[in-house]
Amino acid sequence: MTNVVRGSAICLLVAALALVVAVAPSQKAAAYKSSDKPDGEYRFSGPYTHGNLTIFFVHGKDRIKDRGILTLEEGLRQRQVIVRETKNVNRLVIWNGSANSVLLQAGDMLRGGQQDRTIAFDTILPPRSGWRPLAVFCVEANRWKQRGQEAAGYFMPSINCLANNTLKIAARKKGGDQSAVWDNVAKTQNTLKEKLRTEVRAEQSQSSLELTLANNKLVEAVDACIDDLQDGPKKQKDVIGCAAVINGKVNNADVYASSKLFHKLWVKLLKASAVEALAETNDKKFEPVKADAVRAFFADAEKGEKSETKIDRRFRQTEWENAKSILFETSDGARKGVFLRRSYVAK
Repeated sequence: MTNVVRGSAICLLVAALALVVAVAPSQKAAAYKSSDKPDGEYRFSGPYTHGNLTIFFVHGKDRIKDRGILTLEEGLRQRQVIVRETKNVNRLVIWNGSANSVLLQAGDMLRGGQQDRTIAFDTILPPRSGWRPLAVFCVEANRWKQRGQEAAGYFMPSINCLANNTLKIAARKKGGDQSAVWDNVAKTQNTLKEKLRTEVRAEQSQSSLELTLANNKLVEAVDACIDDLQDGPKKQKDVIGCAAVINGKVNNADVYASSKLFHKLWVKLLKASAVEALAETNDKKFEPVKADAVRAFFADAEKGEKSETKIDRRFRQTEWENAKSILFETSDGARKGVFLRRSYVAK
């Protein structure tokens, strides 16, 4: 079955291209026009450091009132949300039976089905949504059947999200690239194996990024960082995001439309940055970083070349790309110019 799946790569890429066409930009259909560049003014606090990872917190005003918005993980655990397999690599279907909206975050992982997946775009699933299409990428190349006792037709929640900038870019950059996602999953596994000096691929499915991120030695190494840093934002006001610095260089940042949403997702973001910091560990010395470096990283990212992708009738993804970074912004047409999340990713 492994060879069959790999041998079907052309078919899967055709499916991926069909997905891209389905979400191609349409200026006429847009309910609003995004700005020429992001208009955020932030305050920063920190640094908070563990090993080669330093965190700064981003402070700002809430742009939306979080009226009980659930994360996907919360919805799945409460059995208010169902994600079902379609046997299409790049498209699943999702159902929200709750009275709350559900945040679907690009990069979040889904475990199970025929293959583990990651969500392609940020969006919000409305209450009592009925079945809706869900754009995804596969993060497990060599499986197309039930795994152990997991359901082959449905997905379980995951505490993980994409933990590598090249993976984030492959999955989120306009058009997406399924082959690049698979390739970078393998590279991530190889790097983590080298740093931990142990096999991180699971016997159940060696190509599964989800199972790699659940590896006991990896979890043990990352948990020390999480335990040290996770309480950072608890006693602070108006924290709406965080920036991660690895080996003295700003690596990534995420800023949300509300402080409550950030706090719900903070530990997941921290784990992803801790995994990448582990993968980037080296013996080189680096100078401590100040908040001005993060501010400069934000400003530089906002100067990139702009492109847009229509996600659905309500949401649009705007990218600003330059030689050093990509900024992804998801805008909410129902709130005219209000962003849902900004993700700053260094190349």
